[in-house]
Amino acid sequence: MPERKHSFPPIVAPDTRLLVLGSLPGERSLAAERYYAHPQNQFWQLLSPAAGCDLAALAYDARLAALRAARIGLWDVVASATRPGSTDAAIRDVAPHDIAALAATLPDLRAIAFNGATAHRHGLRQLGAAAAHYAILCLPSSSPLHTVGLAAKLPAWTALCACLDDNA
Repeated sequence: MPERKHSFPPIVAPDTRLLVLGSLPGERSLAAERYYAHPQNQFWQLLSPAAGCDLAALAYDARLAALRAARIGLWDVVASATRPGSTDAAIRDVAPHDIAALAATLPDLRAIAFNGATAHRHGLRQLGAAAAHYAILCLPSSSPLHTVGLAAKLPAWTALCACLDDNA
């Protein structure tokens, strides 16, 4: 039986406006103990427009600081699960995070974005009726296993900028 894998703590601040949720960290991220550590994962490039800086060019701690400064939070919908390898399709025996409880602690939260279909499917179920309080976005996965190119994914991810706009 595959070993049980656990996600990381949330990266949020009291003024978080946008919460981006993945499914469960992959092997490279778990080994590095940091979100989106696989060098071919496009997450940091895709989120850069919303953060207002080139996240991919920054060291990991600086990336997290830039997210907080941009009022962007980060977490996963799966607290733990069994999964051989890194594919979302192989996730089994899911123990979910309480996304609704976290969202309730963030008074400025406007939107919740899901990084890929698996995160979206699990996350909406976890949010339940609380989903009605937020703009919900399902983004094309940043994973290297989702072979759509960066240029095709970027418009959906750039739309996150509107969630952070002071005039929205």
